[in-house]
Amino acid sequence: MLSVTILAVGRLKDKFYEDASAEYLKRLGAYAKVQVVEVKAVDLPENASAAQTEEALQKEGRLLLSKLPERCLAVALCIEGRLCSSEDVASLLSDAALSGDSHVAFIIGGSCGLSDEVKARADIKLSMSRMTFPHRLARVMLLEQLYRGFKIARGEKYHK
Repeated sequence: MLSVTILAVGRLKDKFYEDASAEYLKRLGAYAKVQVVEVKAVDLPENASAAQTEEALQKEGRLLLSKLPERCLAVALCIEGRLCSSEDVASLLSDAALSGDSHVAFIIGGSCGLSDEVKARADIKLSMSRMTFPHRLARVMLLEQLYRGFKIARGEKYHK
């Protein structure tokens, strides 16, 4: 069975995000061993300088990389990544399982994104959309897309 780790900066603080996340994690249990690993977000002042933002990205990046499973296909979710469809997610999951990559890790940055080091370590860089979403919502969206991807890969019905 494929293992999926979602590495994320920060906690889900709103109940509706927590509830949605828990629902998709429950559904995903039938398809893969899925775990969410959260790292602490660096607190930044409201008007953070570029240097402060870069320092925060570096700290969060080191924390993310320290939690990355040793042998995994690392997928960074970042704005400069390749746009993909739900079918592309299904293919990514199927290809990983078939190629012997039994562990896929998706990396979600905090409100400032991901450090260059994390992006450099990633085997794949994906973008969820050209639109900007809160990173907490991005986690729920990723879980939904993983669930949809597994359903597509197995030829099962999924509402549109």
